[in-house]
Formats: sequence, structure tokens, C-alpha cells
Amino acid sequence: MKVRSLLLVNLLVAALMAAYAFWAAGQLPPGTELPTHWNAAGEIDDTMPALQALLLPAGIALFIGLVFAVIPAIEPLQHKLEGSAPLLRASWVATLALMVVLQGFVSAPIFGASPGPGVIIVLVGLLFVVLGNMLPKSRPGFFVGIRTPWTITDADNWIATHRLGGKLFLLAGIAMILAGLLDISSEARVFVVLGSTIAAAAIPMVYSWWLWRSGRVERG
Repeated sequence: MKVRSLLLVNLLVAALMAAYAFWAAGQLPPGTELPTHWNAAGEIDDTMPALQALLLPAGIALFIGLVFAVIPAIEPLQHKLEGSAPLLRASWVATLALMVVLQGFVSAPIFGASPGPGVIIVLVGLLFVVLGNMLPKSRPGFFVGIRTPWTITDADNWIATHRLGGKLFLLAGIAMILAGLLDISSEARVFVVLGSTIAAAAIPMVYSWWLWRSGRVERG
């Protein structure tokens, strides 16, 4: 899997984000703090000094690029890597895009904007939708996809588990988008975000074990 072009784009984006961070921080008086963390309801619950807050997404974007660039080189199942390339690229691009948007959210108060708490949840929901569409197209690997002892060692188990996982991630993403767009309470948003995330992650793992167990019983 070739990653050079995508890595160069990632590095360029991270550099532009860093330059923007210094410029935006310069528009503020000393001591100004900006939001850096939102809870499951999409509400701000932590802040940092402006420059640090603006550089944080840029630093994460750089780290993401290095991690995704290294994964193909250290993947033990090299012969199956191309099968998961679409999922790896989609995850890389979607996560990088999320960091760019996140920096925009952090800097929004500088320009008098105040994105509602539901916007962050909508963005995370969109990320889940992207991953849900790509999961069924992946193949066994140690660094990409739903990795359990039963999926990694059995291609049929991997395919079946990722088909289910893709549907669940898609549904979780849609649920988050609706939770972010609808006028509901913070408690309801927390329930939707945490509940859908846990369900999308846990159910495919249990299903993977169940497939392995069922096959073992049938062979026995």
C-alpha cells in the first residue's frame, strides 16, 4: 500500500494548521483561553491557553499522519494489506478532516462564533457513517478493523463480523447525527452517544466469538 502522497498532504495540512494557530492566537489578548474538550453531550468542559489550544489539533493531525504512514510497514499480514487499504485511507482522511474542523471550532470564539453543542456530535456521527461504509470492504489485519482473535485468524469470520459492524457503525452514526440536530436534553445526547458507541463496538466482538463458537460446535 502506497502512503507517500497521502502523508505529504497530511504534513502540508498539519503545517498550515500550525501556521493558522499562530496567526489566530495573535488576534487575542494575552491570557485568553479557548475550548479544547467537549463532553458526550457536546458541551465544553475544558479550556487551554489560546496558542496551546489551537496547536493541539495540528499536533494530533501530525501524529495521525505518522501513525497511519507506519501501519502498512509493520503490518504482519502484508499479503492481505491491500484488502484493507480503502478502510485505512478512509479512516486517515476522515480523522484528518475532523482535526481541521476541530481547530475551526476551537478558534470560533475568536471571530464571535459559538457553534452549538450538537455540532461536535454530528461530526463524530459523520465519522461513524464513513467507517460504517468502509468496514465491510476490509480484510484481516492487526491494525485496521474489528480485531479479535477470531476475526484475525479466520477470513470468513472477519467478513461476517465486519458486515455486521459496518451496519452498526452506520446506525450509530445516524443516531448521533440525529441527536446532534434534534433539540433534546444533554442527558439524552449522552445516552445516545455512549449507548450507540458501546453497541457498535461490543456487539461485533461478541458476534465474532459466537461465530467461532458455533463453527467449533458444528465441527465437534
